[in-house]
Parts: sequence; C-alpha cells; structure tokens
Amino acid sequence: MTYAGYFIDLDGTIYQGTKQFPAGKRFIERLAASDSQYLFVTNNSTKTPAEVAENLTKNHDIPTTADQVYTSAMATADYLATLPNVKRVLMIGEIGLRTALEAKGFELVSEAPADAVAIGLDREINYEKLVQATLAIQNGAAFVATNVDTNLPNERGMLPGAGTLVAALRTAVQKDPVVVGKPETIIMNGALELTGLTADQVVMVGDNYNTDIRAGLNAGIDTLLVYTGVSTKEQVAQEAQQPTHEVDSLDDWDI
Repeated sequence: MTYAGYFIDLDGTIYQGTKQFPAGKRFIERLAASDSQYLFVTNNSTKTPAEVAENLTKNHDIPTTADQVYTSAMATADYLATLPNVKRVLMIGEIGLRTALEAKGFELVSEAPADAVAIGLDREINYEKLVQATLAIQNGAAFVATNVDTNLPNERGMLPGAGTLVAALRTAVQKDPVVVGKPETIIMNGALELTGLTADQVVMVGDNYNTDIRAGLNAGIDTLLVYTGVSTKEQVAQEAQQPTHEVDSLDDWDI
C-alpha cells in the first residue's frame, strides 16, 4: 500500500541505542528517494530536534535535518499554546523541553505560581522541583506530561523514564496529567498538523506495540510494526487490535 506520509519511531526501529540498523538506514534511503514525506516522531523530550538529527546523521549515517523530527517536547509546547491564558510554565525537564517551550514564547519559571506544569524526563530531578510543581498544580496550574514511558533503555540497563517522575507528581497532587506523547493522540495530531497530511494518508512505523502501534490505533492511523525492538510476535498475537502491517525487517516493506 502506498502512503503519502510516514511517521517513524527511532530507537528499536531505525537504530538501537548506539547500534546501527542497516535495514533502518536502507528504509530511510528508499523513503528519501520516493514521493512520500517522512517525520521522525519520538517520545524523547530531552533532546532538541537538531540534536536528534545530528545523532541520526553522524552516528547512524542517515542524513537528517531538524525539520524532519517531532519530539514529545515540541508536541507539549504546541499543546500548551492551544490552552487559553497559559503564559507562565513551570518546567521539569531538560534542554529539549526548555527549547521547545521557549520557542513558543512561554515564560519559564522554577516556582509557583504558574499557569501550567510541563514535566518530562529530568535527570537532575530533586525534591524541591517536585514541591514547586505540586504547589502550582494544587493552585490550579494545568498538569501536562511529555510522556509516561516507565523506563529508558541504555547500556546500563532499563533506567527510570519520564513516567517515573510523572508518577511521583501524580501521587502528590492526586490528579492525572494530560499526556502528550505516544500512545496518546496529541503528538500524532501535532505531527499531522506539521506535515499537512490527514490520518488516512499516513502510516505509523515502530517496534513497540504499546507506544507506537497504540498511538496509530488511537489516532485512526494505519500502523506498521517491525519486529526489531521491544514487541514480539507472541505478545502482539494476544492483542485485541492488530497492527495494519507487520514485518520482520524494514527491508521487507515495499514503499
């Protein structure tokens, strides 16, 4: 089937950490030579689009520009920009989220009062940051999370992800956040708006049923699951909703 656009996950799909996936590189090369648009859609909120593009270009030999990347941090900033009367944002996060929020003109504050709290992965989290975010939300600030990924795989193991920090804040305020990243629809709708495409023109490509494939299902977008990362065929077979397409390798997919 021919799609006008591809939304593509990164880790486990195009590469794995620092490990190159030759099939992932070939897939992007074939896409680049086609008439289809493609956008890397990632739950990573710590890196700027330029940093994501640089990693693809330098470490994986996949020439990429910042405008081919849409992060959960960018989607969070886009979402907050749609809310009325949100000017002061208390941020728990890193440079990716900071840059995205500043680009939208928000005033970033480190203590209450605030109109919104935006929380992503912050590897310099401390108790006082959680205190200020708690007070802000208790005083009426919107509670928005970039994503709720529980773990972050790297060479040391499965480290705490953004969802770990979100869970701590959720416990403190006894309130659920608006979640932006995959598998929720906000990031997918933002990607559609950015590309100017409609849901029926696009396929979501990823290795993780619970984030990538559910994101497509929730947004009414076709899905392509590649078995090179998180999900296994045995796990996916148990799911009530199946991916639109499944491949063992991206080499097996005809563009």
